[in-house]
Amino acid sequence: METKRDKFVRIVENRTNKIIDMLRLLGNCANKANYDYTEADVNKIFNTLEKELRAAKMKYMATGSEEEKFKL
Repeated sequence: METKRDKFVRIVENRTNKIIDMLRLLGNCANKANYDYTEADVNKIFNTLEKELRAAKMKYMATGSEEEKFKL
């Protein structure tokens, strides 16, 4: 029987390695001999990736409580 820990390790290693592979492929698009892009394009790509990475990290940092509610 697979434990929750074993399942987590198996799945997270696989998904993390897929993300790393895709980031390396994205890096291949930096070759100016093959592609034309602007600094604005690069900023938009990496701002979006950084935002999503922060959002994913926050899910691990959550204490399990409900989403934060607005208060005055």
